[in-house]
Amino acid sequence: MDNRINEIRRKISALRSEMVDLEASVRDLITHDRDYSESAHSLLGMRLELKRLIGDWKAAGGGDLLPDVRERVGPSSARKDVGLKRAVSRR
Repeated sequence: MDNRINEIRRKISALRSEMVDLEASVRDLITHDRDYSESAHSLLGMRLELKRLIGDWKAAGGGDLLPDVRERVGPSSARKDVGLKRAVSRR
C-alpha cells in the first residue's frame, strides 16, 4: 500500500507543476489581452483531477499533511517581496 501512496504523491506533485506552468500561461495571455478561456478550462480540469488524487491518496492511507501555498512558497519568497517593495519605493 505504501507504493500506492507514493505513486499518488508523485502524480500530485507532477500535476501541481503542470498547473503552475499553465497558470503562468494564463497570466501571460491575460497580460497580452488574448483569449484564455481554453487554458482556464484546462486548469479547472486539473483542479478536479487534483481533488480526485487527494481523495485517492487519503483513501489509500495517506495521512501526512500536504503543504499549502504558504508552506510551498516559504519565507524566502516573502523576503524577495520585501526587497522588491524597497527597490520600487526608492525610484
